[in-house]
This record gives sequence, C-alpha cells and structure tokens, in this order.
Amino acid sequence: MQRIDRELNASLDVARAMRITLEWALRQSAAQAGLIGVLEEGGVRVMAQEGYEDMLLDAENPLLPLDQPAMRAAVESGQPQRVTLEGSRRGILPEARQQAIVPIRREANVIGLICLESTSPDSQPSESVNFLSRLSDHAAIAIANAQLYSAVQAANAAKSEFVSLVAHELKNPMTSIKGYTELLAAGAVGQVSEMQASFLNTIRSNVERMATLVSDLNDNSKIEAGRLRLEFKAVDLGGVLDEVTRSSKRQIEEKKQVVAVKLPHKLPKVWADRTRLAQVLSTWSAMPTSTPLKRANSRSARSVRRTNGIPRARRRWCMSG
Repeated sequence: MQRIDRELNASLDVARAMRITLEWALRQSAAQAGLIGVLEEGGVRVMAQEGYEDMLLDAENPLLPLDQPAMRAAVESGQPQRVTLEGSRRGILPEARQQAIVPIRREANVIGLICLESTSPDSQPSESVNFLSRLSDHAAIAIANAQLYSAVQAANAAKSEFVSLVAHELKNPMTSIKGYTELLAAGAVGQVSEMQASFLNTIRSNVERMATLVSDLNDNSKIEAGRLRLEFKAVDLGGVLDEVTRSSKRQIEEKKQVVAVKLPHKLPKVWADRTRLAQVLSTWSAMPTSTPLKRANSRSARSVRRTNGIPRARRRWCMSG
C-alpha cells in the first residue's frame, strides 16, 4: 500500500487519483471492466472507466444513475457489495457474471464508488474485496485532499478575477478626476487662487496615490494567478533610477526633502524587466516621504556600486534641523 500511497499523493489532481485507484483495483481483482466516480445528487459522475467502451455515454444525462441494486446498497450501508449476476440481475457490462461495488468513504460519508465487473462468477474472491476496501480508504484521503485543493484554486481564481475587475472599474473614474483636476489647476475655467491650487494639488496627489495602489493590487492578483508576464532585456539602471527620481520630484519637494543620486561611471546594464524595475525603485524612492518620522529638511542619497561585477543599489537618508 505504500507504493499506492506514493502514486496517489504524487499530485493533487482528482481525475489522476481516481484513475490510479481504478488501475490498481482492476489489476488486483482481474476484472474485465470497471469504473470509478464521484457521488453526486442524482447519480455517479464517472471520472475514469475501462472496458465499457461507449456504454456509459449519455449526452442527456452525464451522471450514471444508481439503478444497480448493489450500488444503492453500497451507498446506503457504506459497505462493499459483491453479487453474482444471474437471472434478472444484469450489470453494466452485458456479459458480466460477477459485480463488486466498493464505496469510497471519507469519515462517515460516501463520496464515491468503485464498480468492478467480471465475466467469470468466481473471479473476485473475498481477499480481493478486502484489498479493494483498503484501497478505497487510502484513495478517499487522496481524493478528498485533491478536491479541497481544487476548491482553493477555484476560490483564488475567483478572487483574482474579482480584484482585476474592481481595479479596471476604479481606473476610469480616477482618470477622469485627475484630468479635470489638471484642467482646473491650469485655469481652464477661470483664475485659481493659491488656496484653490493647493487643494487641487492635494486631490491630484491622492488620485495618483490611489492609482498606484490599484495598480499594485492588480499586479498582486496577476502574481497569485500566475498571469504576470515579465519581459527581460538589458536595462540601463542609472537611466531608470533617474526617471524614477524625476517622477517622484514633486512628492519629495512637497515634503521639503532632497534626493541625491550617485552613480559610478561605466555602470553595466542589468538584465531585468524595465517596467517592474521602475516600479520597485519607485517604492524604494518614496520611502523617505513615507517614513513614520516624516521630517522636513531631510536628505536622501541614492547610490549604485559594483560588487563582484554586479551592480548593487543602496539608500541612505538623514535629517537636519
């Protein structure tokens, strides 16, 4: 059973776990046909089968009804059922003479069924049924874990989709607010007083901050969903750092702070995604303005140096006054 456990727990895929369980059940019972499925309301959803060809295909009803007496007994009692098919009793396989139904139980609940059918009435001894019972117990744990993992994955996908939708819907009104704020600040509808200009700058700063938060939220959902694409190429680190410093100039000046950038000559290029690198450096560059102390007249130094041929960046800042 240890080998079976290793195979069952090799991945958290429900279909794979059930397929492996059916393969071992057929191998040990020497049955000519078999199926395994998940118990649902209205029948059994077949996850894997062998030997039935197209007998189980039904476009109108994808579930296998519990019209076999042994199936109903296994679901109701939670115990394996072995019956000889003779007289009016018929199996799924027309020529079947022996049928074994093994419930897959998780705690006190039956979550699935294994159905095995043989053309010989003596092909499934009691030892085989005992093995199938142990197999179903081990399979139940692997199947339950795989189902839980699938549910978590589905919940994460739904959350990521919701976050992406919210981020997209928030960008439209923020773009409009920012545009009209800039028009008002430029005097498009009349002269703007110094106090009004200060209020408009506050609105614009908050909109930009909100846009950054929304963008980070959207990126985080892409990372969790595995959909964030990185485009690597040779990037001039000094150029990106200068660009980030210029974009943060207004926020830095509002805090009456100074940023000094120190770059060595002939700094080699780095292999990175330029957009994401600028995003990281933007957060790094904004740290003095977001420090808990928030002291004015502070000075921040950005420097890049080479260590063992690899460019390394560091930040120092101090306060005066």
